[in-house]
Amino acid sequence: MFRFAHPIYLYLLAVLPVMIGGYVYTLIDRRRAVRRFGDPKLVAELMPEVSRKREHLKFWLFFAAVAVMIFVIAGPQFGSKLETVKKRGVEIMVCLDVSNSMMAEDIQPNRLEKAKQMLSRMTESFTNDKVGLIVFAGDAFTQLPITSDYISAKMFLSSISPSMVSTQGTAIGAAINLALRSFTPNDQAGKTILLITDGENHEDDAVKAAKAAADRGISVNIVGIGQPEGAPIPVGGSSNYMKDNDGNVVITRLNEQMCQEIAAAGKGIYVRADNTNSALHTLQKEIDKMQKAEQESQVYSEYDEQFQSLAWIVLLLLIAEYIIMDRRNRIFRRVKLFSR
Repeated sequence: MFRFAHPIYLYLLAVLPVMIGGYVYTLIDRRRAVRRFGDPKLVAELMPEVSRKREHLKFWLFFAAVAVMIFVIAGPQFGSKLETVKKRGVEIMVCLDVSNSMMAEDIQPNRLEKAKQMLSRMTESFTNDKVGLIVFAGDAFTQLPITSDYISAKMFLSSISPSMVSTQGTAIGAAINLALRSFTPNDQAGKTILLITDGENHEDDAVKAAKAAADRGISVNIVGIGQPEGAPIPVGGSSNYMKDNDGNVVITRLNEQMCQEIAAAGKGIYVRADNTNSALHTLQKEIDKMQKAEQESQVYSEYDEQFQSLAWIVLLLLIAEYIIMDRRNRIFRRVKLFSR
């Protein structure tokens, strides 16, 4: 595990393009000054000991030294010891619908993005809980195994799109069954499946799968995304909307009745998401009611400083920059390491 002890100092990297800009400006200004004295080629012949390549090399050595020094200040570290940490929390498997209908814009910015925003905020509120992520359309796939690594959860969440599942549809039952197999063996922890979908075009017995989850003590909570009135489905990369075989614009509607039936069978709650955060607050209250148990997680408890090797690199670069002269040394004039 690699990290920086003081990552805020990485903002100092912004000084590097400023250094390049300053150096380029200095070169341009110097060339203008030389032209005022006469023809640049003639002036260069009058100063045979001046080497432009040496000047460039000195700058880039100093530039590299500054860049590496910034990384030294930021404090690069590698994790050296894994430790098992016990925390009290619950387990949550999120099943996110990524079918094409989730691109409808009856919820801003669209159904899928609204769901991702809500999950991102929910993840930020977790401290001791474990979370996993399943995406589904015509089939279901595990995007992130259950974990307490919330940074990875948010990273995977941000990359989700309908293109992740090639088979279109809404296989809610398959997603619930996959979630049931994704929990840890810990029988003491409260477990729940959070299903976010518009409930349209379900292709399997989702109610039966939810009932099977409830029989194992795992609740199934549903978040309905969309409006019952429906909305067209935008076609990516154009201003057109998806059409059926007869050329009519497809209108996708939130199937609230189906969502409510699944939630009832899974002994969970149903809540409809809108352009506010009310659905998020309702879900958080429901999760807070769940039984919490000790959760074991592997974390790095000790980190080794790795700045020493970088500091040596900085020292060598500065020494090299110092010993390279702007002018060709008369003693080593015949040594052709640098041409004019």
